[in-house]
Amino acid sequence: MSGHSKWSSIKHKKGKLDAKRGQLFTKLARDVTMAARGGGDPEMNASLRLAISKAKDSNMPSANIERAIQRGAGGSEADNLEEVTYEGYGPGGTAVLVDTVTDNRNRTVAELRLAFSRGGGNLAENGAVAWQFEAQGIITVSTTDNDPDDVQLAAIEAGALDVDVSSDGASVEVYTETGSTVAVREAIAEAGFEVESADLAKVPQSTVDLDESAATSTLKLLEKLDDIDDVSKVHSNANFPDSVLEAAAG
Repeated sequence: MSGHSKWSSIKHKKGKLDAKRGQLFTKLARDVTMAARGGGDPEMNASLRLAISKAKDSNMPSANIERAIQRGAGGSEADNLEEVTYEGYGPGGTAVLVDTVTDNRNRTVAELRLAFSRGGGNLAENGAVAWQFEAQGIITVSTTDNDPDDVQLAAIEAGALDVDVSSDGASVEVYTETGSTVAVREAIAEAGFEVESADLAKVPQSTVDLDESAATSTLKLLEKLDDIDDVSKVHSNANFPDSVLEAAAG
């Protein structure tokens, strides 16, 4: 499992208990709203089905999800939102991609520029680092009550591109084609395994190993970016030492 995937897993678990749960629900609702633009029926809209499952994984109330679907399918305020991805560099020469949903690009870019600057990085031009990433689905499956080998076999049979067992053996990261994420997630769940999360991500094709100092600074930058209201997802090619991740998870 790449260092950034491990950071994402830690962030997901902390998010369920985080004091910023209100902000988390706001972001999840916005993602549901954007997905619902393609149709309000989850059975006919795989992107919406995935956004709903992600919201449910974070214990978002069903009423909130329904309201978000109605906003997206009904247009109106959702028409002012647009999805924009920004690129930048972090400490240690790491590449960073920031997916945003915004109704004001000037506000968003100003907040991103400030966060990068304070975090020891900088915004970059379009195309500067995006080529280093590939869009894939990532499904995290718990192995607490199951053999990791059984999870891997079920994932491969379901059509996964790749699987990666965590260093502690507590979970398996399943990588899929973006269009197959929902189907693979559902197949794994139907096989009796506990799916912790499923989402689309931009996966780095190679990673940058960081020492403890640069890793700590990079984590702080990624967290600052993730805290910005307009930010939907943050991706990087950083590979963090386990000691830094363990401290972050504490």
